[in-house]
Amino acid sequence: MTDHALRLLRQDRRLAALAAFPFDFDLDRAAHGHVEEVRLASGGPLETVAGDDTGGTYFVCGDGSVLYADSEGAAGIIGSSVDEALELVIGLPGWRGCTRLSPDDGEERILAYVAETEDEIREYCGIDEERAELRAALGFPERSPVELVGRLRAALLRTEPDFVLLDADEGCAYDRLGPDGPPLWEPVLAAGRADLARLREGDRTAWREVAEDPVRRRITLRAAQFDRAEGDLELLRHLLRHETRSSMTDELRLAAVLVGLHGDTGDLPLLHEVRETDFDTACGLGGMPEPGASADELRQWARELDESMFGTDPSDEPVSTWTDLARDQGMTDLARVTLIRELDDIVMDQSRLRRPDAPHTLATAPLSGLARDFEELGDLPQALRAQRLYAALQETAWDRASARHTLARLEREAGRLPQAVDSLAAVRDALATPGDDLLRHWRRVNLGCFIAEEHYRLTLALADAGRPEEARALLTAADAVLGELSDNAANGVRELAERTAARVREADRGRARRAAGPPGSRGCGTAPFV
Repeated sequence: MTDHALRLLRQDRRLAALAAFPFDFDLDRAAHGHVEEVRLASGGPLETVAGDDTGGTYFVCGDGSVLYADSEGAAGIIGSSVDEALELVIGLPGWRGCTRLSPDDGEERILAYVAETEDEIREYCGIDEERAELRAALGFPERSPVELVGRLRAALLRTEPDFVLLDADEGCAYDRLGPDGPPLWEPVLAAGRADLARLREGDRTAWREVAEDPVRRRITLRAAQFDRAEGDLELLRHLLRHETRSSMTDELRLAAVLVGLHGDTGDLPLLHEVRETDFDTACGLGGMPEPGASADELRQWARELDESMFGTDPSDEPVSTWTDLARDQGMTDLARVTLIRELDDIVMDQSRLRRPDAPHTLATAPLSGLARDFEELGDLPQALRAQRLYAALQETAWDRASARHTLARLEREAGRLPQAVDSLAAVRDALATPGDDLLRHWRRVNLGCFIAEEHYRLTLALADAGRPEEARALLTAADAVLGELSDNAANGVRELAERTAARVREADRGRARRAAGPPGSRGCGTAPFV
C-alpha cells in the first residue's frame, strides 16, 4: 500500500473537501495538532496528517501505518497505510462505531449495523454520490462492509505493543480503541509450548538444547505448569536437574513441585540433592519430606506449594511473571506496554494497593518494583512516574528519605537536574525533621553513605551542565551531610567529595576567565585616543 490517495487529496481541493465532509478526514485540521502532546511508547515517529470534527487525529507512524487517536483518550491502528485508512473512512463513514465488530459477528449483523449507521448519517448529509466520486478519483475498489470490518479489526489488533500512544506530559497510555488483544501470557508461552511438545515427542536434540538454555528451560517449565500430563515425569526430572544451575528461581521451585506431584518416592533423593544446591535453594524448598516419606506425604508437600504459589490458570499468575519472561525473550516493547498499563491502573486507582488484611494501609512495593522494571528496560520517564508516586506515599522517615534519594538519582540520570535538587532537599528535610526514630542511625549505615554520594554526583552533574552557582550551593549541602556521617561511613565517600570539590573549583575558574574576557582585554571600555 502507498500514500497515493493522500497526495491526490493534497493536490485537489475538491477531493480534500469531500474527504473532510461528509467523511470527516480533514487535512486542514492537521495544522492544529492533537488535543494534547502525545508520543509513541516505542519512541517511534509520528506525523499528523488529518483530524476530524470530534477532536480526533490521524497520525502516520514510521512504517506508514495510520494511528487514530480520539479526544477521549483512546487510540488504535486503522490501516497499514494512509490509502488503506482512507478506504476505511470512505467505505465505513461510521467506522468508529464498528471498532467492536468482528467478522465472527456474521455478515447479517455487520450489514444491519452499517446500514443503520449510514441511514442516520443520510438524515443530515449525502454520502452515496460523494463516496462514489471519491472512490473513483482515488482509485479505490468498492469493498463490502464485511471486508472493511475485517480489515479494521486486523489493524486494531496490531496496535500493541508497537503503536501504543502516550500522553507526552503525564506518560500514561491511551486506552485501546477496539478489541483487546491476547493476554500477555499467550505470546510469552508460545515458544515454551512448542518446546514442551518437542520434549514429549522424544526429540533428543530438543532435550539437550532446552535444558542447556536458561530462558528456554524456564519458559518450558511454565508451559508444563499449565499443561500437565502423566507422561511428563522424566522430562520434568531432566529440567529440574539443569535448573539448579540458576540457583533458587521460581521455576526451580516449580520444577520440584511438578515432580513431587507425581508422588514417586524414588524422586526424594533427587529433590533433596536439589535442595542442598546452596543456602537459598535450601530455604526456598523448605518443608520437603525426608527420604523414606510416603507418596502421600510427597504429594501433600507439592500440592500445598502448588496451591499457594502456582496453580493451573496462567491468568492467576502475577503480571511480573509474564513481563520478566517477555523481557528475557527480547519482547521488550510488549513488557514495557504491559507495565505502563499496570502503572496507569495504580495511578488512577490507588486503592489497588490496599492490603487485604489492613485496608487502611497501602502496600507500595509494587510501585518500587515497577520503577526497577522500567529502569532495567531503559525507560527512565516511566521509572520516574512510578518512583515519584512511590515516594509520595511513604509514611516513615526512613522510607521517605530512601525513596526520595532514589527519585533524585533517577532524575539526575534523566537529565532533570532541578527536580533532582528538589528531591535531595526533601531528603535533607526528612533527616532534619524525621517525625519518628527510624532514622536515628542514618549517620552510621549505608543509607547515609548513599545520600552523601548522590549529593556529590548531582553536584558534578550541575557543574558539567554549566550551572556553577547551583553546584556550589549543593556542594555546601553535600559537605554538611558528609560531616554528619561516622568516620567509617564517611571514608567511602571522601574521594568522591574531593573530586567533586575540585570540579566545582574548576568550573568557578572557568566562569571567572569567561567573565574577564580574552587575555590582555581591557573590558568593554574604549582605549583613549593618543
